[in-house]
Amino acid sequence: VQLQASGGGLVQAGGSLRLSCAHSGRTFSTYAVGWFRQAPGTEREFVAGISQNGGMTYYADSVKGRFTISRDNSKNTAYLQMNSLKPEDTAVYYCAAKLDYYSDYTTGRVYDYWGQETLVTVSS
Repeated sequence: VQLQASGGGLVQAGGSLRLSCAHSGRTFSTYAVGWFRQAPGTEREFVAGISQNGGMTYYADSVKGRFTISRDNSKNTAYLQMNSLKPEDTAVYYCAAKLDYYSDYTTGRVYDYWGQETLVTVSS
């Protein structure tokens, strides 16, 4: 299984970006997906998560109302739509996938696979 994150870039505060997380296998629908981020000098933090069928979504308080996680299992891809971006959203973003439906989405160690990082920079 390989995950490929993309869509990062430089955007002004208040702008939007959409990150994508492409899954290489044919079993994408069996994996829940999480997005995490890590800013320089900080620990990695949970951003958003989505269940295998997309019926359940979870968000960090810092992004609620601004970010939307979604997935298209027919395209083996998950998305993170980020609106009203703030300079404090600047970080490298990672997507991750886990098979366990019941484990805590916010805990990185429960994820089975991690994708490459994509950098998001929000200028003020």
